[in-house]
Amino acid sequence: MRIVIAGGHGQIALRLERLLAARGDEAAGVIRNPQQSDDLRAAGAEPVVLDLESATVEEAAEVLRGADAAVFAAGAGPNSGTDRKDTVDRGAAVLFADAAQRAGVRRYLVVSSMGADPDHPGDEVFDVYLRAKGAADAYVRSQAGLDWTILRPGMLTNDAGTGQVLLAASTGRGPVPRDDVAAALLELLDTPATAGLTLELISGHVPVSVAVKDIAGN
Repeated sequence: MRIVIAGGHGQIALRLERLLAARGDEAAGVIRNPQQSDDLRAAGAEPVVLDLESATVEEAAEVLRGADAAVFAAGAGPNSGTDRKDTVDRGAAVLFADAAQRAGVRRYLVVSSMGADPDHPGDEVFDVYLRAKGAADAYVRSQAGLDWTILRPGMLTNDAGTGQVLLAASTGRGPVPRDDVAAALLELLDTPATAGLTLELISGHVPVSVAVKDIAGN
């Protein structure tokens, strides 16, 4: 498979790229800073330099043509202001979804956030972030041309992954290692029956592969 990942230098994206490369798949990571290219190559991924905040849909579609799936794992980052929550966490996600459809890529995974809601109240930066992610998720869910799955992890940690998770439409709050988020994304890519699902993910007691198969069968 060829998988194109927006936000290719992110912590989850780099982990996913390593997993894909380890099993012989092609991973391409979309980055806006060319200085990050070596990190992607070290992870076994092809770096593709494109700024999704300023790119056109057609430019992004060119990156996606020939891919088997797209993963939106980009984010403005914890130190960004409210403007970039809108241009990246919402705007870039919408652009990438439109580009995937133009390129004929149906399988579309989104790394979202627990609590994402376009109507989330509040004026803090994190409130704006949750509204932006919620608006992006709502847009993706409205696209008939996408076989989408939205993954909403709990509190992300850099602890070593355990491979044991709780994956459900609603899990309640809890932490989850980025290792296990990447592992879940890999399983979701392999499980087209999860299309149309919005799922929460936290640490738990079920192996990732079993958790994904269980949710796909429900």
